[in-house]
Amino acid sequence: MTTATPPAATPPAGRYGPERSRRSPALIAAIAVAVVVGLVVVTWLAIGAARDPVQWKDVGFVVHDAGSVEVTFEVTKASDATATCRVQALSQSYAEVGVVDVEVGPGARSQRVTTTVPTAELAVTGTVESCTV
Repeated sequence: MTTATPPAATPPAGRYGPERSRRSPALIAAIAVAVVVGLVVVTWLAIGAARDPVQWKDVGFVVHDAGSVEVTFEVTKASDATATCRVQALSQSYAEVGVVDVEVGPGARSQRVTTTVPTAELAVTGTVESCTV
């Protein structure tokens, strides 16, 4: 009398989720290269932003009437540098209805500035277009 061992039971396909597939070495290498390239691009952009001699950020605006809008913004630059910022007022159709150049002199590295922009018609926003040292 011979006894045969029964075959090992295997669960039905897909019963415990999809079957795991092995990733090919080429796919792993492609993913690694993509991650390295992404890190290089992010680092390059961060270094470029840090090298800008002046940076600005809009803080807010108040439309007083059809003749003026008050714009508040922050300027970050070297404490001994002078920056000139072009502040503009825009209409509902994004047309420039007022513009003024504001000089931000030496002082603290970051300065909050509020200026009034005279407008030719009702503005719906005020913003800094650019700043240069």
